[in-house]
Amino acid sequence: MLILVCNVGSTSLKYKLFDMPCTDILVEAKTERVGRNDAIFTYRNNQNGFSEKLEGLSVPGYADGIRLFLRYLLGEKSGALKSMDELEAIGFKTVLAKGYYGVHELTDEVLAAMEAYVTVAPAHNPPYIEAIRVFRSLLPDKLMVGCFETAFHTTIPLSRRIYALPYEWYEQYGICRLGYHGASHGYIARQIRKRAGEHFRLISCHMGGSGSICAIEDGKSVDTSFGFSLQTGIPHANRAGDMDACVIPFLLTQGLTMDQIMEGIGKKGGLLGISGVSNDLRDIQDAAENGNERAALAIDAFCDSVVKYIGAFYAELGGMDYLVFTGGIGENSVLVREKICSRLSCLGVKFDREANLAVRGEGRISTSDSPAEVLVLPTNEEVGIAQIIHEKVSAGELSP
Repeated sequence: MLILVCNVGSTSLKYKLFDMPCTDILVEAKTERVGRNDAIFTYRNNQNGFSEKLEGLSVPGYADGIRLFLRYLLGEKSGALKSMDELEAIGFKTVLAKGYYGVHELTDEVLAAMEAYVTVAPAHNPPYIEAIRVFRSLLPDKLMVGCFETAFHTTIPLSRRIYALPYEWYEQYGICRLGYHGASHGYIARQIRKRAGEHFRLISCHMGGSGSICAIEDGKSVDTSFGFSLQTGIPHANRAGDMDACVIPFLLTQGLTMDQIMEGIGKKGGLLGISGVSNDLRDIQDAAENGNERAALAIDAFCDSVVKYIGAFYAELGGMDYLVFTGGIGENSVLVREKICSRLSCLGVKFDREANLAVRGEGRISTSDSPAEVLVLPTNEEVGIAQIIHEKVSAGELSP
């Protein structure tokens, strides 16, 4: 079953074509700098070895970028398909839609529900809505599926999702903890199931430009650090994470506008806000090593927040069999992993510093006798989406 997965960013389009269920990537491509005259397009057909990189392109919008990819997909030399009839579904790592929290065909109603939550996910929903509409106009007969980031977290008990607010706000507006990074945490859960079988207690730490911690029991999400929006949880690259809601009205009394406050929380906060250096942890680590105290503070605040969530989720799970680090920071920052793991001996973690220094890609960073196994596992959200769509189609829950 051929499934195309499209990952949409504010100025980028990334594609992977899978032959399911074996998860082989037939084609991978991306367009960077969408909306500019210096766009970059890279394409590789893993079947015949064809690859090409084009720079300095004019790609005014998503429609232009998508048409370019589809031309290559059907091209004489570059093509992996003889016709679009071979393609059975297109999947998207959609974020949020009011009333739709699982895996859904992207109908007019679902797109309208995504529009209803644009203010909750302003950086994510508009690009996805636009790209999905382009695909629907170009390929109107194809099954298009949104694997919403909230889908994996629908198994969290209501007692852990509900806010201590007027209950009617939950009923009328859907205000509760929704959770995100579901494709990543779900993929990690499936990888651990291959090792552990059906019964395991896992804490998954997706740490990158955006980050979240997830408590997983027997493959199901039972708690997450994210809340109603993506502005919550651990500190992110630019977003503040957890903060007191009363900060906002207080700052309004100090003369700041709501736009200024939201920019500070969502674009100038997080690691960037504390460090004043960068939103990239690599730059912050370099600055800290050169004596920048705010950079060091940003790293410590980040690690403290992760440790706090791991401790809370350990208590909820009643223990921990696996701790996994994934995402750009989780997979690559030796320093962050050590700062976190060195404080978890009380939770059964026997940290192996040498293994942590040596790991590249996938690897174990706990000792062989550690009660809790600590792993670095690269995430693959696109594979996770393709797997979910294949499962749903095979079960008759979706029809191409």
